[in-house]
Amino acid sequence: MEEEPSDSGKPVSVATLFLTNRECPWRCLMCDLWQNTLTETVPVGAIPAQIDYALAELARSEAAAEPRNTESTGPVRKRSAQPARTRWIKLYNSGSFFDPNAIPIADYEAIADRVRGFERVIVECHPALVNDGILRFRDLLATAPSSASQNHRVQSVTRLEVAMGLETAHPDVLSRLNKRMTLEQFSRAAAFLKTSDIDLRVFILVKPPFLDERNALTWAKRSLDFAFENGASVASLIPTRFGNGALEELARTGEFAPPKLFTLEAAFAHGLSLKRGRILADLWDLQRFSQCAACFEKRLDRLHQMNLQQVELPGLHCERCGGAT
Repeated sequence: MEEEPSDSGKPVSVATLFLTNRECPWRCLMCDLWQNTLTETVPVGAIPAQIDYALAELARSEAAAEPRNTESTGPVRKRSAQPARTRWIKLYNSGSFFDPNAIPIADYEAIADRVRGFERVIVECHPALVNDGILRFRDLLATAPSSASQNHRVQSVTRLEVAMGLETAHPDVLSRLNKRMTLEQFSRAAAFLKTSDIDLRVFILVKPPFLDERNALTWAKRSLDFAFENGASVASLIPTRFGNGALEELARTGEFAPPKLFTLEAAFAHGLSLKRGRILADLWDLQRFSQCAACFEKRLDRLHQMNLQQVELPGLHCERCGGAT
């Protein structure tokens, strides 16, 4: 569970469901999501069953957050920070949602029945799989639920948003990431989504392999420019992390080192200055990128507030590190 800013600038509550399915066939150099996947395609019905489980947990969580009356003679319990009802849902499957070997096509209708009613459904997809097959799922989200639907939410319009990994606009580095995608292919997929009235979210790596710190910042900025030039409504900056073995090997040969926190902060500031769409900094396990324990918590809170407010906040002064590197 998390919050994101909507296009109106107000925060919305978002549930992210991590679905278990077959491993992604692309096996990008920097990816570690294969560690949470299967070796075979799941049977029809498995993905809807996973969603049923997650939505039941979500319903319990939302119910627990509601203020409740005690017995008639007792006081009313009040919560000072009652979370909002969950409005968006992400179906992330450690690969491409529209890979039929990951998510069976026969399950599309059942999946749509379960998530229809959220304002926005966000899925991941490799640009090579962005084609007419996506339109069927988009249209299913817009149809009336079947009698077997598990969804009891009331929502007239459910928008589909597709998240694609651009990773970097540096053509040579992109070709070395084993993503098997060109910038031209990304642009064609983005154009297809735009003409199909499907929103685009873009993932950008901050300091992928083969770039030093200065060039990493330069290309993070250029990648943000490229994403918005291709119609992105959201761009997410993801610091490149150790964890899959390949990056550890590249570190031994001097071809990779994780980014400094300052590089993420500077790229984030650039994206906000463009005012062309929403910018999000991925804050998961962010401490591993910090060089100063004295100011990390304040810098983390600053980035969190910038995610929600979509404005650059004043920088921090740290007597130990100067607040920069």
